[in-house]
Amino acid sequence: MIGRIISGERELPHPELTQRVAQAASGLAALGIGADGAVAMVLRNDFAFFEAAMAATLVGAYAVPVNWHFKSDEAGHVIRDCGARAMVIHADLLPAISDAIPTGVELFVVATPPEIRDAYGLDPATCDVPAGATDWDAWLAEQKPWDAPPEPVRTNMIYTSGTTGLPKGVQREPATEAMVSRMGEMVSLVFDIGSNADMRTVVTGPVYHSAPNFYALYAAQSGGLVILQPRFEAEELLALVERHRITHLHMVPTMFVRLLKLPDAVKQRYDLSSLKFAVHAAAPCPSEVKRRMIEWWGPVINEYYGGTETGAVVFVTSEEALKKPGTVGKPLSFATVRIYDEAGAVLPAGEIGEVYVWNEGFPDFVYRGLDEKRRQVGRDGLVTCGDIGYLDEDGYLFLCDRAWDMVISGGVNIYPAEIEAVLIDMPGVQDCAVFGIPDEEFGESLCAYVQPEVGHEPTVDEVRGWLEPRLAKYKLPRTIEFAAELPREDSGKIFKRRRRATLAAVQ
Repeated sequence: MIGRIISGERELPHPELTQRVAQAASGLAALGIGADGAVAMVLRNDFAFFEAAMAATLVGAYAVPVNWHFKSDEAGHVIRDCGARAMVIHADLLPAISDAIPTGVELFVVATPPEIRDAYGLDPATCDVPAGATDWDAWLAEQKPWDAPPEPVRTNMIYTSGTTGLPKGVQREPATEAMVSRMGEMVSLVFDIGSNADMRTVVTGPVYHSAPNFYALYAAQSGGLVILQPRFEAEELLALVERHRITHLHMVPTMFVRLLKLPDAVKQRYDLSSLKFAVHAAAPCPSEVKRRMIEWWGPVINEYYGGTETGAVVFVTSEEALKKPGTVGKPLSFATVRIYDEAGAVLPAGEIGEVYVWNEGFPDFVYRGLDEKRRQVGRDGLVTCGDIGYLDEDGYLFLCDRAWDMVISGGVNIYPAEIEAVLIDMPGVQDCAVFGIPDEEFGESLCAYVQPEVGHEPTVDEVRGWLEPRLAKYKLPRTIEFAAELPREDSGKIFKRRRRATLAAVQ
């Protein structure tokens, strides 16, 4: 079988992908883009993303995925900050950020394909390359293939989600041969990706996000089959698994929740026996959700933890997860994990503190132009992704919450993720977010936002009735609000900051 990428009714065989990457690399080099340069990509899950990202790597430049949800100012910050000399963008996304594109950036526009148009309900008129713009496909066809030796590998420059300010670019030096070898070990263990022409996967998450980006690019180079799902839809994923005999998946817990909420008749309709390895990360997964997924799919569910800055540092199989409910895994052989208290002392097993980690397979990084912020996350050669947790007596890591999500109410530390894990399991609840809001008496109090399932209208009393027998009294939200939809990234992370701002505006 010749490896290929499939999106909707379109196919891109691996040899053609390789050819188009070489042509794009030649074209970028002709524009003067080379070592340490940058190519910005404002693209959904499409062939052009792989072509541009791989071509940038070939000439030694940084591929810079831009979150296509960003508004003009947000996108403009990333494009300017990374120093992009060229940008590749889907046609329908151009009008919203055109005024933020700096002068001198070479712009390439990709026609938005039918499957993406249909998935997002786009106006067909917005999906064509506008007159006067440079069409990516037409430009690519004019380029001769790159025939020079590849430059040292630079990983994509991913911008963090910006929960504590403007997004920060994670910029690395080129990887050494030893690091490339370690990275290969990590990919083989954590993603089960090697040179595997039999691998068949669906890319379900947005490739602008660090984990799906890393996974998708490695999967595309493995020589296997890569299906691009324009946006996650639970039953459609099951249909894709059956139709293409999918063997591997990379997911986030929100997808599990939505899959589990499908009617039993729908779940039983599809043959999922081809699945061998599904791995998830990016957000906390309630242990009950994981248990139910393992019962349904079998012991193929795996998990890792890490960050944009570190890559994967711990890993856990289904069997281990059932023995240690709630763990995100045990440190990989080439990773270090330590827990520190506020004074900088290393904590023993069982004590909660800030999690610091490092992966020997990843080159060191800077936050582009923000040296002080880089120093702030470092300690003893390790870095923190802002998580609070502990290591148990067997060395397994458990996360309690994000450091900046932790709520201190009346002097007591409360971890919203624990409350969300209980609330999401309530019948009639589609999604939820718990966070702290100002409180005159306690400093902070808990607020829960609940997104009901279609056809359900839970009341405040019903939500409290569900939580009270399952949580200590001090963990019960004092404020409960309902919303038709919560602002959530395709990566699975909820924009809690937006909900806080909405609530503050009406107080």
